[in-house]
Amino acid sequence: MYELTLLCPEERVDAVSEAFDALDALSVSVEDADAQTEAEQALFGEPGMPAPRQAWNKSRVTALFATHAAADEAAQLLAPQDFFAGCEVAGIAELPEQDWVRLTQSQFEPVQITPEFWIVPSWHEPPAGALQTIRLDPGMAFGTGTHPTTRMCLRWIARQGAAGAGALGRVLDYGCGSGILAIGAAKFGAAPIDAVDIDPAAVQATLDNAQANEVQLAAGLPEQAQGAYRTVLANILATPLKVLAPLLCTHVAPGGHLVLAGILERQAEELQQAYAPWLQLAVADSEDGWILMVAQRP
Repeated sequence: MYELTLLCPEERVDAVSEAFDALDALSVSVEDADAQTEAEQALFGEPGMPAPRQAWNKSRVTALFATHAAADEAAQLLAPQDFFAGCEVAGIAELPEQDWVRLTQSQFEPVQITPEFWIVPSWHEPPAGALQTIRLDPGMAFGTGTHPTTRMCLRWIARQGAAGAGALGRVLDYGCGSGILAIGAAKFGAAPIDAVDIDPAAVQATLDNAQANEVQLAAGLPEQAQGAYRTVLANILATPLKVLAPLLCTHVAPGGHLVLAGILERQAEELQQAYAPWLQLAVADSEDGWILMVAQRP
């Protein structure tokens, strides 16, 4: 494998990337050419918000080709193009052969939720002392246990589940992603469980992960959510959570809990105001600038 690397100004990145695709590059990546220097720039906006710009002032665009000849030919074809103005070839380099599967797997270690509750990739043995585990591999759908919002939800599930059989009751996981929250609830005695998402890939991921963990749940599109639930979980982002306030609150049974995540600390008050007509939200946990908000219907 060979990498062809270009240095490009911001306005040329899209055109160069599209040209690499047309030249059958195996992959294309874009990085800040000034990374690790005083000129380094933050590019991405806050969660749920679009990036303020599409590229850095000076970007490193790298394309992967199967042979040195293919990479060299791509460089020669791009150089005379009008959209190449301001760009320069930084070089062609051979990539050493690697076991990419093993390399990728090495980046994902078991994730501790509590001392007894862990998220464990299929290629790892459960840690000593892990009394409860979820087997989950990184995939297309959101939710592998590495993000604070997911960990806080699972900690709440573990605490609530420890209260005794049936404490979680009937559960709705709204915006289920990988299904990790629904699976966690099942591990702590919840039943029955509905996991819903607008993304069919997430629904399939949830079904696959539930089967791998030998738990029972129903997964489908949002219209599958019907009636009242003792526990309603939604780990999304603040803006959609505000829009969903009437719907989610309608699904909370008397005495039941609403558990919301994907919320930044500074967004607590606006979420409380959005849900105030139905339920009184309070901050139940916090981690790395994110918070978990919970309400209980009287």
